[in-house]
Amino acid sequence: MPSISSSNLLDVAADEPDPRRPPRLPPALLMSDADADAEAAPGDDDQLSSFSPTPARDRRIVVAHRLPLRVAADPAESSGLAFAWDPDALGLQLRSGLPPDAEVLHVGTLPAAVGPAHRAAVSQLLYARFRCLPVFLPADLHHRFYHCFCKHYLWPLLHYLLPLSPSSTGGLPFDRTLWLSYLSANKLFAERLIELLNPDDDFVWIHDYHLLALPTFLRRRSPRVKLGFFLHSPFPSSEIFRTIPVRDELLRALLNSDLVGFHTFDYARHFLSSCSRLLGLDYQSKRGYIGIEYYGRTVTVKILPVGIDLGQLESVISSSETTAKIQELKEKYSDQILILGVDDVDLFKGIGLKFLAMEQLLEEHRELRGRAVLVQIANPPRSQGRDVQEVQEEARSITRRINERFGKPGYEPIVLIDRTVPTHEKAAFYAMAECCVVNPVRDGMNLVPYKYTVCRQCSPAPGGVPKKSVIVVSEFIGCSPSLSGAIRVNPWNVDAVADAMYLAITMPEVEKQMRHEKHYKYVSSHDVSYWARSFDQDLQRACKDHFLRRCWGIGFGMSFRVVALGPNFRKLSQANSRMRYRKLAELGFGNRGGGFIARRSGDTGCGKL
Repeated sequence: MPSISSSNLLDVAADEPDPRRPPRLPPALLMSDADADAEAAPGDDDQLSSFSPTPARDRRIVVAHRLPLRVAADPAESSGLAFAWDPDALGLQLRSGLPPDAEVLHVGTLPAAVGPAHRAAVSQLLYARFRCLPVFLPADLHHRFYHCFCKHYLWPLLHYLLPLSPSSTGGLPFDRTLWLSYLSANKLFAERLIELLNPDDDFVWIHDYHLLALPTFLRRRSPRVKLGFFLHSPFPSSEIFRTIPVRDELLRALLNSDLVGFHTFDYARHFLSSCSRLLGLDYQSKRGYIGIEYYGRTVTVKILPVGIDLGQLESVISSSETTAKIQELKEKYSDQILILGVDDVDLFKGIGLKFLAMEQLLEEHRELRGRAVLVQIANPPRSQGRDVQEVQEEARSITRRINERFGKPGYEPIVLIDRTVPTHEKAAFYAMAECCVVNPVRDGMNLVPYKYTVCRQCSPAPGGVPKKSVIVVSEFIGCSPSLSGAIRVNPWNVDAVADAMYLAITMPEVEKQMRHEKHYKYVSSHDVSYWARSFDQDLQRACKDHFLRRCWGIGFGMSFRVVALGPNFRKLSQANSRMRYRKLAELGFGNRGGGFIARRSGDTGCGKL
């Protein structure tokens, strides 16, 4: 008899529609533009109600926790909300790398609540205008799914923080009810996605740790779905990952994808090690591709660091708002050395350690007092909790202490900006900073060094003067291997970070220029378009044999997986087996005691084969 927790899990993973599932979109709304024109032709009106969407071109369905949209209050709209593209959202930026003839759809939640009475109208509006399909999660479910399980259980664990006690900072112990909420949210994503999915033509690209279970739900509903997954956070070592009570379920869910992408080799290596140690799976590397054999399917593992939207950032840096802000900063910090830090308010960003390194720098180099200024932009947190409050209080406390010790009228060694900073203002700080310090104790990719490099390249300067920049970067973040000219540091070693900061601001101009040139060459050639195009091409390659394979689903709940059989596979014929057995018997072979015995005339004994 299954336990209560097991029965709940089977209910969550079942295929039956959830009563909380939002209403399906009208079939006409799911048509591509070409299909819509065809359906509007005279004499075809009677077919509209029975239309089954068959896209006229390949489609890419990008699935993420959030849709790449901005939402603002607007009383003029019936829903009270106005929608627009978010130019800073990765989901929008990656479209530039996808095939130009492919239709791109987005599935995810909205950053603002929509009342039940307006959801159908908002869904139709967003699909018609943006090709976005919103997933509406009940408020209590979204809180348990995102704020509790994702941000306070999965996020710390993926960043190597174990919840050793209920009072430990940053992490909650595993709670099975929160896990079921996580599965319920992923299931609602799957049900929403199934409404428009055409598995024979569509390519689905899922993003990040919020949706780790989604591949299982999609594969269960459509065994042939072409499915890619990219993890934007670190993947911890197997010693950390194995502490998760649902570790096997998460690994099997990822393995239900056709392609799994990571930012760095280390993250991919940890994933492969976990598959080997926990599931007993082997992997092979062939022609630059890593593949895991999983029940007749080859799951491809891809190492592909993400880049930035070069064009979007260049347009920001060249705007009149940014130019005016740069001039303002020049006047404010005219006789000072500007060191910049840009981080989210997060336990793992190392903001406090950076401030301690600044204190050590001023302690050891008295000539920098009154001249060196660390401007720290602390982006508001995406989720509130005791860990976030402690980070904020620590940053403010250290800032006050250092400013009281080394500050004087008209000079503060640390300027802490803990408000929402507009993009143009950040770009101005990037352009003005002599050095950028990025020292998280653990992070995914972190694109701050890339943005700093591009803004320094595009910043206004006297004609003919080569651009320059210096980056101090933690060795524990994903972009570190890509920045060959950066000064790498262990963020826990405050003295070493202080020395690196001093080296960065006193480095000869020629060396600053050489390092900057090296970084800009890499960043400009490995932008977000290159990243998206490479992943899309690899996903097509990983799915090219789908139509040749026959697939069967096996397993219950989150243990579901697909068995794929090649075109040469033939089912064992019982009739042929019986016929061959009779022929063996006629030749003098018999079956005795479970083994085959050959009888020869005149023999008194028998030989067992």
